Amino acid sequence: MINSLLDNDFYKFTMQNAVVKLFPKAKAKYRFINRGGHKFPEGFAEELREAINELAKLQLTRPEKTFFAVTCPYMDPTYFDFLQGYRYDPEEVHIQQHGEELSVSIEGYWYRTILWEVPVMSLICELYYRMTGQQRQPDEQVMETVRGKIKRYGELGVTIAEFGTRRRHSYPVHRLVVQALTQYGEGSFIGTSNVHMAMLYQTKPIGTHAHEWFMFHAAKYGFKMANLLGLEHWSDVYRGDLGIALSDTYTTDVFFTQFDKKLTKLFDGVRHDSGDPLLFADKTIQHYENKGIDPLSKTIIFSDGLNYDKVARIVDYCQARIGISFGIGTNFTNDVGLTPMNIVLKMTEAYPEEAEWTPVIKLSDEPGKHTGDPEAIALAQQILHIPHGA
Repeated sequence: MINSLLDNDFYKFTMQNAVVKLFPKAKAKYRFINRGGHKFPEGFAEELREAINELAKLQLTRPEKTFFAVTCPYMDPTYFDFLQGYRYDPEEVHIQQHGEELSVSIEGYWYRTILWEVPVMSLICELYYRMTGQQRQPDEQVMETVRGKIKRYGELGVTIAEFGTRRRHSYPVHRLVVQALTQYGEGSFIGTSNVHMAMLYQTKPIGTHAHEWFMFHAAKYGFKMANLLGLEHWSDVYRGDLGIALSDTYTTDVFFTQFDKKLTKLFDGVRHDSGDPLLFADKTIQHYENKGIDPLSKTIIFSDGLNYDKVARIVDYCQARIGISFGIGTNFTNDVGLTPMNIVLKMTEAYPEEAEWTPVIKLSDEPGKHTGDPEAIALAQQILHIPHGA
């Protein structure tokens, strides 16, 4: 089901590189959250354990190392040497099943455990469909669906990246999707978040960083400094490359108060991942204008549960106001005639060097969708002056 170390999201590798450089002694815990209330069949935990054990056999091949290094010259050769020696350690992953309920947790050094989230989620999805006997559409129909979608996006005149590894139906479907996007998406398809797929289909790996980057910074430096220091450290490592800033770890309003003029000029744009996209566009444009920066010189990457209608609405609203691009995940890699799974696997605690285990949280722009320890959420809302229920 997973036969390459690079079958993972690009931003996991970019964050891993930064963690190795800046926080090599930090530790992290992650936990699986079954948002959709899916019922797992008997023996699922054993099958998942076997699949995870198999990942320990993966290692970076010489062609993979060459592709990664040539494609991403802003990452140091020492990182690729490190990655060549990296091996998954299945003992970092703890799995239990009680009846139809599945429990998965991960614990270890952050620079190691950071790579587990995406493959574990994709394995859960693929095993779930297989063990529940759900039959997907034929290959030809899957490719035709993708062809139709990317054709319509092309008619909108927008650029599209594929972001669907973690909740894909399966590895074979993912390959069909990227194959179809490459074949039919000339002028609109610009790359994939999956480095393995990027290598197979000779396209660009897309991504920067995830919420956990800022969640860790809050554990180490406090909520008020998390965005600012997270972006400062990112720019220290990448020196202007990988310049799309994730904005909603502690709400967009808080983010923009910490996104000072230096960072606003340095970063190429921001990524929208929760809340009303049109309201976000207004806030972003206003922020750039307040800093004396032409919004058309910057880009918003929209990546929150997108489909054609939502993309078309955003395009109509933002056109000629600010640069835009789109990252589409499950709607590409799990549109095969079955109900997509609604699951996440999130960092829950961080252990910065010379500190202690600290709960980490995310304050979404989507009202009522904050995640993490309730006491930590209440504390963050108090410190950041975020109204309860907002």
